[in-house]
Amino acid sequence: METLKWLNFKQHLQSDAQLMLQFQYADNKWIDASYHITEIKQAPVTSVDCGGVLNNWTEIIVQIWEPEISDQDRAMTTAKALSIINLVEQKITLDDDAIVKIEFGNTQFDTRQMLPKSITAENGNLIIDLRPDTVQCKAIERGGSCGTDNQGQECCVPAADVKPKIRLKNISADALCCVPGSGCC
Repeated sequence: METLKWLNFKQHLQSDAQLMLQFQYADNKWIDASYHITEIKQAPVTSVDCGGVLNNWTEIIVQIWEPEISDQDRAMTTAKALSIINLVEQKITLDDDAIVKIEFGNTQFDTRQMLPKSITAENGNLIIDLRPDTVQCKAIERGGSCGTDNQGQECCVPAADVKPKIRLKNISADALCCVPGSGCC
């Protein structure tokens, strides 16, 4: 799955309001059914990459908290998740084209933002398989390269402006010079 956009994420939730919403954060590792969606954040990102190119995008981060003591044995339904989203969208306009990330951590898994790798409906569950985001080089994504070339020059750094060299001329060698005791000054 390419990066999931906010509108598509909501459409998956709306496909069947009674599905149990389950999150898998690693192979055979599931967020406990007693989780809560604690916050939905919209984060506009502005960056300059290693090639000197300005980049802008927006991320929507759904934060999930897993209590240390499980207080229920059924996950929330997609309808409950949508009710939380509707509450948020009454306060702020969320960008339909924003990239969706799920923020999660527990005592065995350090908190991090993850991307939905796949979303599948099976056996009464809507399962969102999460995988860690990766670092990318935007210069490579644009068809360039990243790092150094075979001469050791940085490939994705913009070419530096070449300033003309200024040649200095010793004007004292061409003219009579005033020396101490000569009476010129």
